[in-house]
Amino acid sequence: MKDHYTFSNEGINERIDKFITEKVTDASRSQIQSLIKEGHITVNGSSVKSNYKVQSEDIIEVNIPEPEVIDAKPEDISIEIIYEDQDVLVVNKPQGMVVHPSIGHSSGTLVNALLYHIKDLSGIKGKIRPGIVHRIDKDTSGLLMIAKNDVAHEKLSEQLKEKKAQREYIALVHGLIHHDKGTIDAPIGRDSSNRKKYAVVDNGKPSVTHFEVIERFNKFTLIKLILETGRTHQIRVHMDYIEHPLAGDPIYGPRKTIKGNGQFLHAETLGFTHPTTGEEMKFSSPIPEIFQETIEILRKQ
Repeated sequence: MKDHYTFSNEGINERIDKFITEKVTDASRSQIQSLIKEGHITVNGSSVKSNYKVQSEDIIEVNIPEPEVIDAKPEDISIEIIYEDQDVLVVNKPQGMVVHPSIGHSSGTLVNALLYHIKDLSGIKGKIRPGIVHRIDKDTSGLLMIAKNDVAHEKLSEQLKEKKAQREYIALVHGLIHHDKGTIDAPIGRDSSNRKKYAVVDNGKPSVTHFEVIERFNKFTLIKLILETGRTHQIRVHMDYIEHPLAGDPIYGPRKTIKGNGQFLHAETLGFTHPTTGEEMKFSSPIPEIFQETIEILRKQ
């Protein structure tokens, strides 16, 4: 996949590996350094080193090779299909299921299940992520759209990029949020002290999350969130940033929290324009049983 970038003022005199990692892709800095070393990233048509400083009007070409194919095998795993036609399907992912295979998760994923239930899936981004247009974390439940051919995949991906797809979440967070509505506009990038985490950082990618209070409890608040952008761990990072981390979040939340199977975060509503018919599609999914049971307990406290 080749992309060209021309920069005028942004990133001037910044190391190219750092700049591309934080402003262009979600790849790690070590991955970008490897791509630079292998000649997949060039400046003005020439190879450079990772410590090259970006200059005004540089033309940077990023050629990210297709991911190495992981031989994901079809597995007879039950999945809840909310909608399906010849181009797309919408699934309700349960909490605890990984979306696509990776190191340490070569089986039991949503992709393994999809390969069993669906004969044809798009292959964009390599066979490691067949059909997957967007993803949610392992311990986040809820709706995902899946592309069944490459044309649908491109069009759905474009809707996400242009912020035309609708994604609404329900979350239970620590503490009482006293204002009824709010917007968190804070850039997100990798945490400099822990590369497995993300954080609000000055040089991160623009990230916007809107929230609205649904119900307040003794020490928790139930909220609806609308994503304007879709950064990795965006909701989890943003809520931690305003000191209302998600209940049950094993990475960004406090250790002592409500008993559950991970963060109380559910992708409740998904809306998009059908890639072939142009019809406006909208789907919703109720929160999982353990989520509902927890809310009932909090109401009685």
